[in-house]
Amino acid sequence: MLGIGTGNDFAGGTGIPTHLEEGLRALVENKRRKIDVGLVKGGDYPEGRYFGNGIGVGFDAAVGFAALQIRWTRGLVAYLIAAIQTIFFYYIPPRLRIEMDSQTVEQDSLMVSVMNGKRMGGGFQMAPDSKPDDGLFDLCIASSASKMRMFGLIPHFIQGDQATQPEIKMARSRHVTITAVQGNFPAHADGETLCRNGLKLELEIIPQALEIICG
Repeated sequence: MLGIGTGNDFAGGTGIPTHLEEGLRALVENKRRKIDVGLVKGGDYPEGRYFGNGIGVGFDAAVGFAALQIRWTRGLVAYLIAAIQTIFFYYIPPRLRIEMDSQTVEQDSLMVSVMNGKRMGGGFQMAPDSKPDDGLFDLCIASSASKMRMFGLIPHFIQGDQATQPEIKMARSRHVTITAVQGNFPAHADGETLCRNGLKLELEIIPQALEIICG
């Protein structure tokens, strides 16, 4: 498998080489591992669709949609520009209920990332401790924040230490249900649109479902 994506986030979180020469070497050496796969139902996919890296709900998804419109650069730079644009134009965060295996969180939520991999947006470390073969999603749940505070949170997501910030909650779960109690939300799966005005998503992880060639 060769990493040729815009941000190579899936590759970066699963050990797939992100440079061509290293990728070709891995293909020749044929090193393999099995990783988990996520299944999400809801939005434009009521019957469900699979994903490898992660689901972004709220601000994360809005940034991803904005980044797709930026043609002159790519990767982390494009997502940073899109994040700045989105901070100024993003609507009031919806109130969400996030149901997990052992707990439920209900709050005004800026963003919810449900990760199988580690990062999104070409370098934002949404779940730096995630393991793609442990049978669990890693969640990063952000409560609402002011525009200035959102700017202050961006460096923490790049460094991967956002769990130290009071607006951020990290969790792990095999099953996740996200419901809009007030308002609605945009969402993406591995950068592909799940919905623009979603009301409910149901997610489950399928352990060891995909074999990949890695470095």
